[in-house]
Amino acid sequence: MMTQNSWLSSLGGDVDKTDKKQIAVVFGGFSPEYEVSLKSAFSVIGAINKEKYNIIMIGITKSGQWFRYYGSAEDIPTDRWHTQAEQLRHAFLLPERGGWILEFDGSEVPKSTKIDLVFPVLHGRYGEDGTVQGLCELAGVPFVGCGTAASALCMDKHRAHKVVEFAGVTVPKAVCFENAPTNDELEMVKQELKLPVFVKPVKAGSSIGVAKLERFGELKAAIDEAFLYDDAVIIEENIFGMEIGCSVVGNEELIVGKINEIEVDNGFFTYDEKYTLKNSRFYIPARIDEKTEKRVVDAAKIIFRVLGCRGYARMDMFIRENGEIVFNEANTIPGFTVHSQLPRMMAAAGYPYPELVEMLIKLGLKTPRGKWYGS
Repeated sequence: MMTQNSWLSSLGGDVDKTDKKQIAVVFGGFSPEYEVSLKSAFSVIGAINKEKYNIIMIGITKSGQWFRYYGSAEDIPTDRWHTQAEQLRHAFLLPERGGWILEFDGSEVPKSTKIDLVFPVLHGRYGEDGTVQGLCELAGVPFVGCGTAASALCMDKHRAHKVVEFAGVTVPKAVCFENAPTNDELEMVKQELKLPVFVKPVKAGSSIGVAKLERFGELKAAIDEAFLYDDAVIIEENIFGMEIGCSVVGNEELIVGKINEIEVDNGFFTYDEKYTLKNSRFYIPARIDEKTEKRVVDAAKIIFRVLGCRGYARMDMFIRENGEIVFNEANTIPGFTVHSQLPRMMAAAGYPYPELVEMLIKLGLKTPRGKWYGS
């Protein structure tokens, strides 16, 4: 029987040989959050220790094409990377066991590169939702961050709420639709929830497709807009109180960064606000007492565990005016520039950005191969 290595050799492909670990950083993606991914990936690539690791840059275009990119990382955040044909080779992660990248330059024989770890920097659908994680698990290659099941579950706001609520953490009152609601169902929403309400795609990030409504007359239009980004829509009550974020890093032993408080002048943290902060302010650490801080940290750890997370995630929550903690959502690949929330929370706790990236790589590499059902 032909082994995978002999099969690759029969292709005549080149196998990179080096003492350094081979880290494939995957960025871009067929997602509305494509531009955010480019900025995050540029920061990650810049922070990886080049003396310890070789970086293999794998870019996914907006149309879903996969390329190995040989150009300058400086051209990634400006979205010029895919315009340089001489720096691109069509490439993909081979789904057979072993962790091989195959790339094609027009010749009959593809080049094969053995990788040790995938560092996915893909926000939103088709990257953060378990799809790429599933490919990595199928190929038997370790990767940074949550596994397939946890990634898919955390991406689904409705089902994540159900699991977290079962674990004893309060979640917002909500109504979910997998099809456009009838007039009767819209009336039911008005009976179940009080204004203001949030309308959200169930599986989307960066506040894309999200609307805050002060009038029910806008409900149908907001639902129609949210359905443009997903096949399910959730309508949630507004939580009056403090909006906070909590970063959690680790596998067995968890490290929690300083809590982040978000103060928004215009009502809610929109896509534009998240990346410009025109009318928003972050307070790290949050302006809460030690007792409340401990309760938030404990809740974040419970949520991380019950959702099956590993590696890292950002837990977004609220603190009601009466002190009750309410879970909002879990982000398994949150914004990851130096100035993004999770890195800033970890830096405030004593883990500067390069050290955080190194921690995540080590956590990914330490995951036993048995976790992927053999090697």
